[in-house]
Amino acid sequence: MKGYYKLRKHILEILETKLSKDLHYHGIHHTVDALETSDKYLRHIKIAPEDAKLLRLGILFHDIGFTETTVDHEKKGAEIAQKMLKEYDFDQKSIHTITNLILATEIPQHPQTLLEQIICDVDLDYLGRSDFYKISDYLFEELKILIGLKDKNEWNKIQIRFLEKHQYHTEFAIKNRQPEKEKRIEELKNMVAEKNI
Repeated sequence: MKGYYKLRKHILEILETKLSKDLHYHGIHHTVDALETSDKYLRHIKIAPEDAKLLRLGILFHDIGFTETTVDHEKKGAEIAQKMLKEYDFDQKSIHTITNLILATEIPQHPQTLLEQIICDVDLDYLGRSDFYKISDYLFEELKILIGLKDKNEWNKIQIRFLEKHQYHTEFAIKNRQPEKEKRIEELKNMVAEKNI
């Protein structure tokens, strides 16, 4: 895929320089983590090499909208991606696939294709991982700034509701992340119950 590595470098430079330092969760580290996580998924889910590159570009672009807005960032990210992909001479079919990947990560997620299922699961992979609390603390710090959320107990209630509604889509995530996610729900419920005693 011509231009892939050059574009990848360009996107990472934009994320490095233009994302607000207030984005404790949606910083470049999240995008890099998602890229690394996608490698784990692709060891278990067989897709064509070209599709894997489209997936990785979707991951690289999926939070680029945050460089301009915190509202509807997926739509803004899709616009930025379309413009950049045209500049790098990507064909219309690839551009369509990548913009759909970005839009698929909007919450609540409704992926329509296997690639969209993978990006959705990769994006929220941490929900069923051992570093869940560390990452959810980053999100709490970000939401303190963005929406004025202050109370940790309130945050835990929000997380319970989110985790209970969320579902993984790929067989890999259902098998390897869902069981841990269920444990997090129970742990969070216990934390909230202790606060309410």
